[in-house]
Amino acid sequence: MSNQDVTTYKFAAVLNKKVDIGKLMNVLGHISICLVTKSTPEQIQAMGIINYKDKDDNAHEASRNSFIILKADNGNQIRSVRNAAIERGILFVDFTHTMQEGTYKDQLEKTKETSEKDLEYYGIVLFGEITEVTELTRKFQLWK
Repeated sequence: MSNQDVTTYKFAAVLNKKVDIGKLMNVLGHISICLVTKSTPEQIQAMGIINYKDKDDNAHEASRNSFIILKADNGNQIRSVRNAAIERGILFVDFTHTMQEGTYKDQLEKTKETSEKDLEYYGIVLFGEITEVTELTRKFQLWK
């Protein structure tokens, strides 16, 4: 197996199971998009986007890296993952309750007026080396 065949990175999303599943799908979309826009060129390269061409030469692009969806019991567990990611320098994007209602301007104002300790975390997505991301997320169960 060549070095290009080995994946050493992964994505992991941790979502708050207390939040409605429809809202969580919105959260997952937002944080996934933002993760890519926040990435360095080197991180984007490591994300391993490849083209899975079918027999008819149609393109079906996806990452060769795993992307696991995990569930947290509450927002405080997500806060802990966030703090650990900051300490370790792991790429992440989070989403809070203040980012959901009204226009984006309303959301910006509500977030600005809310202390971090009062934020209810809905989700976080991480990208990094498999061992580092797994260390932060191993206590969470797969979303089924």
